[in-house]
Amino acid sequence: MRDRFSPGAEVVVRYITRLGSTVGMTWPFRVVRDDDDLLALWLPRGSLGRLWRNSPGQARELVEGEWRRDTLRLMYPGKPYSVWLFWEGEPRRFTTYYVNFEEPFRRTPVGFDTNDHTLDMVVAPDLTWTWKDRDEFEALGVSGHFSMEFSETVEAASREVLELIESGAAPFDGSWVGWAPPSDWTVPVLHPRWQEEPPTPWSRREWAYPLPYR
Repeated sequence: MRDRFSPGAEVVVRYITRLGSTVGMTWPFRVVRDDDDLLALWLPRGSLGRLWRNSPGQARELVEGEWRRDTLRLMYPGKPYSVWLFWEGEPRRFTTYYVNFEEPFRRTPVGFDTNDHTLDMVVAPDLTWTWKDRDEFEALGVSGHFSMEFSETVEAASREVLELIESGAAPFDGSWVGWAPPSDWTVPVLHPRWQEEPPTPWSRREWAYPLPYR
């Protein structure tokens, strides 16, 4: 296993495309915690990363984008989801838990690689929740872009998260709501090798994605 990152280290989280396994959307983070049970990363408002945008000819291209809310991203080794906490405004106010279903993260010399599985959950501070992009996720299964077996593993992960939400278990127990970055932490920047460092595709991609798409 690659060495762990120390608190405060700057890393990048890269989304590795399914089509061609190239580096796609990428954001810089600072490490809050990196241990056997949890990877916690801070992405503050104003961070500059790369995101996909359609050009006038409808070809996708990576362009610079700015992150717009203070975010703590909790990623769990081997788990197909992460939980994001959002704070807004001045004074800083916690507003949302956001569950992102995704490939289990892989370590790289500059950070971590993953990719999105489309399905998300938006959870209010009182733990009421709604789905996000469920229709699109289900359509990917019907079209064959997601295998039936893989779609069920994502559904199983969503049931696992729902149990955590309904029981008020970590991280939905409020234990991270009062977290704030150290006062001397500055906004992270993209590592100079964010695009050149070879990507680490998920080993189960062919099982999960029978038909290629981004």
